[in-house]
Amino acid sequence: MKRQFLAALGATALLAAVAGCGSGGSAAQKAPSAAPDPKTMTGTVTVWLMNEAQTTWPELVQQVNDQFAAKYPKVELRLSYQNWTDKIANLDSAIKVGSAPDVVELGNTETMKYILSGALAPVERSSFDNSDSWIKGLADTCTYQDKLYCVPYYAGARVGIYNSQLFQDATGSAEVPKTEDELFSALDRIQAKNKGNSGFSALYLPGPYWYAAMSYVAAYGGAIARFDSGGVWHGTLGDPKSQQGIQHFVDLVKKYNRGDWKVNELNQANVLGHGKAAMLYGNGWEVSVAVAPITGDPKLKDTVKLAGMPGPNGKPLPSFIGGSDLAVTSRSTAPALAADWIRMFTSTKSQQVLVNKDTLPNNLTQLGPLRTKPETAAAANAVPDAWFIPMAPGWGAVEKQNILVTMLTDILKGKSVEDATKAADAQIDQLINNPS
Repeated sequence: MKRQFLAALGATALLAAVAGCGSGGSAAQKAPSAAPDPKTMTGTVTVWLMNEAQTTWPELVQQVNDQFAAKYPKVELRLSYQNWTDKIANLDSAIKVGSAPDVVELGNTETMKYILSGALAPVERSSFDNSDSWIKGLADTCTYQDKLYCVPYYAGARVGIYNSQLFQDATGSAEVPKTEDELFSALDRIQAKNKGNSGFSALYLPGPYWYAAMSYVAAYGGAIARFDSGGVWHGTLGDPKSQQGIQHFVDLVKKYNRGDWKVNELNQANVLGHGKAAMLYGNGWEVSVAVAPITGDPKLKDTVKLAGMPGPNGKPLPSFIGGSDLAVTSRSTAPALAADWIRMFTSTKSQQVLVNKDTLPNNLTQLGPLRTKPETAAAANAVPDAWFIPMAPGWGAVEKQNILVTMLTDILKGKSVEDATKAADAQIDQLINNPS
C-alpha cells in the first residue's frame, strides 16, 4: 500500500516540447519537475464510510486519519458516516448535483451499477497492499473488463447458525455434523424430539431465500448466468446442474420448513431466537439478533453457535461472498489523495485491526489464522470458494424484478423446476445485457 505513491499522484516527468524552426532546428528537453511534496499539498478529501466503521472499529478510522494528516498536514479530510437504508439515494443525489464524495464505501453488490455508469475511477491494483492475495470473490466485485474500479475492504460469508442445546438434546452432540447426510439424520431426530412445538423447524430455510438456493446451484456446478465467447450474458438456471441445485433446495424447504414457505429470510434470526428453529443458514451477525431482547432470547447467548454448512457431495455448501469495497469517484477533485487514503485504510496494518475483531479481511494471507479460530472458522473457510452474482450490466434489473424469488415461489406452489427455470432464463436474457 505504501508503494509508488508518488507515481500514483501522477508526478511523472514533464517533458518540454520539441522546439525547432526549419530543417536545421534542434530539440531541447527540460529537466523533470520535482515530485510534489506531500507536506505542501492542499485540498479537501471527503470520505463516506458506512456506520459499522464508526461503531465497530473507530480506532481504525482514527489511526488512518491520523496517518493521513501526518502525511498531508495541509489537506482537509471530511468524514461522513452513512446508513445502508439511504446511502444509495444519498450517493445518487450527490452524483447528480456534482457533490459526490472522493471516497465511498460500497456494498459489493452495489459496485457494478456505479462502474457501468462511469461514477468510479479506475485504480492501480499493484499499488495496494496484499493485492496479489485478495480474496478472489471480493476482488471480482471491483473488476470490469480487466480494470479495477474499487478496492476490497472486508469480506463476509453465510454459515450455519444453530442452537447447540437442541442438537445436544436430540443427538447427544452439540456439534453440527460434517456431512450433509449426517446433518439430515440429526435434523430428523431434532424434528422428532420437538414435535410438540407447533411450527418448529429443525432447519428454517425460507422458500424465497434465493441466496441460499443459489448456493445449492453453485454446489452442483450451476450458475445464475454465464458470459459467452461472444460477449453476451445468458441465463443458465435451466441448465441441468442448476436445476439439480434448485431441486435440492426446494426439497429441503418442503421437508424442514414448518412455517410459511412464502416468508423470506429477513427475520429468520428471530425464528431461531424465539425457539422455533434449531438451525438456519445466514450471516454471522444474525447471531446477535437471535440472542437480543425482543428479537430473540438473551439466555441463548452461549447456546447459539456458528458452523460450516454441509453441502451436497460431501463438500461444504458454497457461500455467497459478502462484504464491502472502497472506491474513488470519477469526479473527485483529488483522486490521488483519495486513492492514498484507501491505501492506508486497506493496508496490512489496517486489515489486522479487522482481523483482531474477528472480521474477515480482504486477503487470504491475513484470513489464514481465522480459519482455525472457533469464532471465525465457519465463515473464514467459506470465503475462498464463495460465489457471487453475475457482474453483468443488467443484473440490477434482474434483482429488482425479483425474478429468482418469483421462480422459487412458483416452484413451491407446484410449477415444475424445468418450467420455472426456463421462464426465469427467458426473463433474465431480456434484462441482463442492458445497463440498469
